[in-house]
Formats: sequence, C-alpha cells, structure tokens
Amino acid sequence: MLIELTIRNFAVIRDTRIGFSGGFNAMTGETGAGKSIVIDALGAVLGARTSSDLVRSGESAAYIEAVFDIAGLASRDAIEAILEAVGIEVSPNEPLILSRDVAASGRSTARINGRALTASVLTQVGELLVDIHGQSDHLSLLRSSAQLELLDRFAGVTQQREQVASLHSRWNEARRKLARFDDEQRERAQRLDTLRFQSEEIFAAEMSSGEEDALRAERSRLANAEKLAQLAAEAFLGLESDQADLAEERGGLDSLRLTGQALDEIALLDGEIEPVAVRLREALFAVEEIASEIRNYAEGLQSDPLRLSEIDDRLELIRTMKRKYGPDIETILSLGDAIQAEIEQLERDDRDVESVRSDEARLREELTNAAISLSANRKAAAAELASRVEQVIQELNMGSAQVEVRIQHQPDPDGIDFDGDTVAIDNSGIDRVAFFLAANSGEELRPLSRVASGGETARIMLALKSILSDADDTPTLVFDEIDVGVGGRSGQVVGEKLWGLTAGHQVIVISHLPQIAAFADRHITMVKDETGGRTETVAVTVTGDTRTDELAMMFDGLPVSAESRANARALLARVNEWMAAAGAR
Repeated sequence: MLIELTIRNFAVIRDTRIGFSGGFNAMTGETGAGKSIVIDALGAVLGARTSSDLVRSGESAAYIEAVFDIAGLASRDAIEAILEAVGIEVSPNEPLILSRDVAASGRSTARINGRALTASVLTQVGELLVDIHGQSDHLSLLRSSAQLELLDRFAGVTQQREQVASLHSRWNEARRKLARFDDEQRERAQRLDTLRFQSEEIFAAEMSSGEEDALRAERSRLANAEKLAQLAAEAFLGLESDQADLAEERGGLDSLRLTGQALDEIALLDGEIEPVAVRLREALFAVEEIASEIRNYAEGLQSDPLRLSEIDDRLELIRTMKRKYGPDIETILSLGDAIQAEIEQLERDDRDVESVRSDEARLREELTNAAISLSANRKAAAAELASRVEQVIQELNMGSAQVEVRIQHQPDPDGIDFDGDTVAIDNSGIDRVAFFLAANSGEELRPLSRVASGGETARIMLALKSILSDADDTPTLVFDEIDVGVGGRSGQVVGEKLWGLTAGHQVIVISHLPQIAAFADRHITMVKDETGGRTETVAVTVTGDTRTDELAMMFDGLPVSAESRANARALLARVNEWMAAAGAR
C-alpha cells in the first residue's frame, strides 16, 4: 500500500508530505486547493507522462516521491521480477521508494530505491501498485475494449483469454509464412531451375583441384615429344657413348671412368690423393643414375595425337567453366557445393510449406475451439454482470436503470468460422462487447457512450469496481471526483460502496461530499494559503474537532456554525453506527 507521498515544487504545491493509512483515505478541500494536483503527482511518480508546465513557477525542477509497503502483496513476485530484470533487489522488510524529478527544461529522471531507470519501468511497477480512476479513466468505460476487459475480469476468463491470444499470435505467424511462401513460389521455382542447371554443369565437368596444371604439363610433353626425345638422346649420348672405342666420341661416363682408374693408380703410390678418388667415384655413381633416368625418360616419350586432342578439349571445358563460374577450379568446386546447399534448402522450403499448411490448419482449429469456448463463458457471465450492476446502481440511488452487456461479432472473410459465419478475431477473441443502459424505466436501451452523463459513468465505474474488487489484485485504488453529480442523499451510499472496497484494498478518494469523507479512516485536507505573495497548498491530516469542522465546512462553508458542526457530528455518528453494523472489514 501507499505509505507516504512527498511533493515539491509541483504546480501550486511547494513542499508537502502526505501520510496514508491502510483503509479509506479521503482528501478534501476547497475548489482549486490542489486535490487533483496530488493525483497528477501520484500519476507522474507511477510513470505517467507529465509536463514541465507543472513545475512550480521560478523553480528548476519538481520532485515527487512515493513510499510503498509491498510486504504480503499478491503482486510482490511480479514486482520483484520486473526489478530483478533491471538489477534492483528488494529485501523482505524494505519499502519500495519510487521517485521522479521533472525539470523545467522538460527532462525527467525516474528512480526506484535510488536507482535511475526509464519511466517505462516505473509504469510497469506502478500498474501493479495503484489503479487511478480520474475523470478520464471513467471515460475509458465508454470504450468497447475497456468494457470487454471488465467482463473478462468478472467472468474469470483471464487464462482463457491469454490462451486465445497465444494461439492467435501463432496462427497469424503461420498465415504470414504461407503468404510469404505463395509470394515467393514463382521466384523460388525459377531460382531452383537455374541452380539445378548450374549444379549439373559444374559436377558433370568432374573437375578436380590441380587438374588444369597437370593437363598443361602433359600437353606440353605430348606437343613436344619429338624434340624432347632428340634432346634426351643427345643428353644420354653425352654421358654414355655407344662408340666408346673412339676417343673423340667417348661419352662423359667413359671419361669419368678412365679418370677414376687413373686416380686409383695414383692413390696406390700416393695416399694423399685417395680422398679425391673417393669423391670422383661418388660423382660417377650419381652420373650413372642420371644417365639411367634420361634413358628411361627418352624411352617413355611417344607422340599421341589422340591424347593431345583429348587434353585440348578438356582444357577448353575448364576455360569455359572458369569464364562462367570463377577464376579457378577450387573456386568453382566451392561454388558447386554452395549451389547444392541452396538447392537442398529450397527443396526443404517446398517440403516445409506443406508442414506450415498443416500447422496453420491445426492452429486455426485450436484457435476456433478456444475462442468459441471463451465466447460461451463470456456470454454466461454477461447476463449476471448486468444484473449485478443494476442492483448496485439501485443501491447508489440511480433509479431503476436497466443494463445489458451485449456480445456482438463482426463479419470478416479472413476470420474463423462461428455459427455458420466467418467472423473477425484478434488477441481478445471473437467478441465485441458493448454496455447498454436505459437510465430510467421504459426508456430504450442505448450504448453507454451515448446516454451516460459524467456522474453516471463515474458511479457505474464504482459499481463495477465494487463488484470486481475480489478479483482485483491492485492494492491501492484511487478515485478522483467519484462524486460528480452525486447529491447528499446518494453520497452516503457511495461512501458505503467505497468503504466496502477497503476489505481488500487501500482506497484514496478525492471528494466534495461530507457524506463520503465521513467514512475515512484518515481524512486529509488540502489547505491553500498565500505566503510571500505566492499561493501554495499543503496537505493537513485532520482529526477530532478539526475533522468535525472540516466536515461542517463541507456542509455549509465558512464560517462554521453550531448547526453545521452538529450536522457533522451527527453524520460521523451515523456513519460509525453503519460501519459497526456492517462488521469488520
């Protein structure tokens, strides 16, 4: 619950601190004293948009701070989850402190327990702490979406609605996938044809890494076979002559052998030459191996025009593939692998479309069943809610008004099947809810938005709040101007209803009626004064005789007369008697 609210330099409030009790808190004061400014300040510290125009004239910034006790709240786990996500921990007995600085320059800073955060985080936490019903919030009751929300809370179908929302989201995603598949089908088919042709051409070529260099080397040998054979023969004869008996035609090997024999003979006579003889013998062995390899090379050379033609054809194929697909065989082979992978993906997409069609049909059926079930539960609850509202309206002295909660459906060819028609569906289901009201007997039922006055709307909202209070987990309910258009006769009934809400909530009410303020566990009055030539407002908690005088002023204004004071005491006695009879909250 809200323990304390501090406001500085906000509109007509220079500096005030307001303490609240856990039950019924009434805020009163003359018109223009700043009662609604307190609600605006509370909204700002809960994350609502605020204007720099509300910064007190001449001041650089406004400051609002709200202290909450969240021990034992049903929504504590949800609050802690939000705070944990932004790195804030709250100890079990620690209060939660929300604050907002609003600079005259237009910038604002939001904090929770001293940690700066975005205003959106304040909003998320604030929605779990306080529900503010100002005049604009009463007007929200006129919107179909708000009426649907109220019906759902009364019917207790929140989980069903979440299920429908989840199914609707998944169904829409499946439909979007199908639409994309249909749009891309022709393009995908054309792409597959191109890729398959390229893949077949690349892999049919059966190229391998290094093949081109090997072919060029083989082609060079074949194209120059005769010249190579002649040069090899000459090289061989230079080393190994077949006419070694002729000194002038002696080969290199014969010369080396003769030299070796001479050195061997010298070594027998002079051992110093032996190392030279050894090196010559080693050289002789190496040259003999070279001669053998040259002979083998020459014997292997042969002219093969057919093979040469095959190589030329193969090299031409490789040049064509390089011109079309890449600078070298390695790049072309990599491209072929990538093309094949894309083909497999596109073929999987074709198979996936059938899976998506199946998923879309299944989700459509599940969504249809869930939406129809939700609609049936709403329909069952609608009549009961209307009856309960009529009863409370009578209790609020609004006469014998007739209320009807109508559930309607809109045709939509892209929707789902319902009772032989195709109807629109969104995250909330297929139902469009409208509250109809006949304010007096015999009048025609009309949409609430067309027949309800501001005061009637406010009291219908109060009626709904009192009916739905057991299902509302928000700990603090704030009502601004709930008594618009309410006379003294109805004021006590409104006060009774508001007091009844305190069984499960902290209630803060701004009121002009003493019949409502008399129910307060804590009565706060906004006092406007002039200091140093400037008007400012402070909050004062009134008790005892001071409270009696405040109620008396609400009856008859100033000066307080003995009669108005007696009326105030009688009102308090009557209210206390009623509360005692009503029993403990």
